[in-house]
Amino acid sequence: MKGLITKSTGSWYQVLEPETGRFFEARIRGKFKLIKTRLTNPLAVGDLVEFSLEIDDVAWITKIEPRKNYLIRKSVNLSKEAHIIASNIDVACFIFTLKYPETSFGFLDRFLVCCEAYNIEPLILFNKMDVLSIEEKEYCAAIENLYNQIGYDTMKISSYSGLNLEFLKETIKDKVSVFFGHSGSGKSTLVNAMQPELNIKTSEISEVHLKGKHTTTFAQMHFWDFGGSVIDTPGVREFAMIDVQKEEIQHYFPEIFTTGRKCKFHNCMHINEPKCAVLEAIEEGEIEETRYITYLKIMEEAEENSAQ
Repeated sequence: MKGLITKSTGSWYQVLEPETGRFFEARIRGKFKLIKTRLTNPLAVGDLVEFSLEIDDVAWITKIEPRKNYLIRKSVNLSKEAHIIASNIDVACFIFTLKYPETSFGFLDRFLVCCEAYNIEPLILFNKMDVLSIEEKEYCAAIENLYNQIGYDTMKISSYSGLNLEFLKETIKDKVSVFFGHSGSGKSTLVNAMQPELNIKTSEISEVHLKGKHTTTFAQMHFWDFGGSVIDTPGVREFAMIDVQKEEIQHYFPEIFTTGRKCKFHNCMHINEPKCAVLEAIEEGEIEETRYITYLKIMEEAEENSAQ
């Protein structure tokens, strides 16, 4: 039998059998755990699998189909390993909040780099527009313009006022989507606003740190009544890439890669080389410095990983 992983708690999985619409509680046969990998979880929500049923209707997953893409995060306790967040994604929505909580540009840029690396269509959602002052809305528009110029799609939204939610529905209709953002950025509130009957648990922002509390503890796929699905994920603190060479990283920053073609040396890494077009573009304000800082940090991490 073939199925779709719709929930993962780490110890067991929920599998949907599409033809009948039935859900089964599933386990993994031992051989999956023997596969040598730097990933801490062999399966993720969004995976297509083959499974067999025991007499008591407990499913045993026997095979995983090749993934078209996936997003991963760094494992909390294992620095050299990573955890698959979701797989087979059509559009990954990043929820950016200017405040309550403040989204870091480094976090956004790492997300975009991962989307570039694993061939996933990103969409930046500027959320909580209803709580911004005129000056903050102007600043938000400037950020949006920056990422539009690089080539990324963006949208201003509000779960409370309903700003552009119908447009968002049309954008992700009949697609497998996933929402990311800092805890407290409004992922679950947004899902509930788009389809109230899902009633996903939400949490208030901590007044002490102005950060959200983690409310989603495991990944789960929910199905939209307008078509398609969304994967609700635990708050991600840091995205990761595995088995990526530092020479490849500039490919995942579109504006750096395009400008880099003008460098004097074809193998320029855009760090301190002479006649580097990227460094000149940063000096002239043509490439955003925050993006370049993230580029350097990811380069350093790739260097450290290759040395381990």
